[in-house]
Amino acid sequence: MTSTVISPSNSAGVAAALPLNTGSNADSEQRFLKLLVTQLQNQDPLNPLDNAQLTSQLAQMSTVSGIEKLNGAVQSLLAQSGSSQVLQSAGLIGRTVLVPGNDLAFKQGVNMPFAVDLPKTAESVKVTITNAKGDTVRSFDLGALQPGVKTLSWDGLGDNGVPLAEGAYAIHVVATGGGASVAVSALTYTKVVSVAQSANGVELELEAGRKAALGDVRLIL
Repeated sequence: MTSTVISPSNSAGVAAALPLNTGSNADSEQRFLKLLVTQLQNQDPLNPLDNAQLTSQLAQMSTVSGIEKLNGAVQSLLAQSGSSQVLQSAGLIGRTVLVPGNDLAFKQGVNMPFAVDLPKTAESVKVTITNAKGDTVRSFDLGALQPGVKTLSWDGLGDNGVPLAEGAYAIHVVATGGGASVAVSALTYTKVVSVAQSANGVELELEAGRKAALGDVRLIL
């Protein structure tokens, strides 16, 4: 009768043989112990498994088990954090926030506040407002600006000083510095309708069907 001999020289180790990425942590430990006992029972008497190798395999299993438990704890914390953020963000419902966007819904007799967000200094910043047809109706030359958020307001007048009709308008911002363009974005004010948890974190549902991430909020009124 013959028996299978598992020796250190022909085995990559019990831990390497375990499919630790499948099943639960308890299943992995059971498979590890079963393979370890089998290895001890069938080891080569002339070349037995030494204590250092046994300790190494036990340490590998302990490390993998610890990592799985840590991952589970982190996922639990992230889930709790997400739920907490949603509850905290619920206080924004009905509030007006300043978020990235270039749409303006102009109404007669109402000044339209907006802003531009610069990540770094720009030597020249120019803002144009266009109507639904894409025609420029108002221009602002802001000159040089430092990094940060610059708040502005449009009175609804065209460049010729004539009041414009109510309707949809858009903001366009161009910034340059050192002979090159500078990244810049327009910001508009809008109300928060609801908040929800999405795959990317807390998401704000805004008026006119717009959406924004919680991290996009620059100002709360």
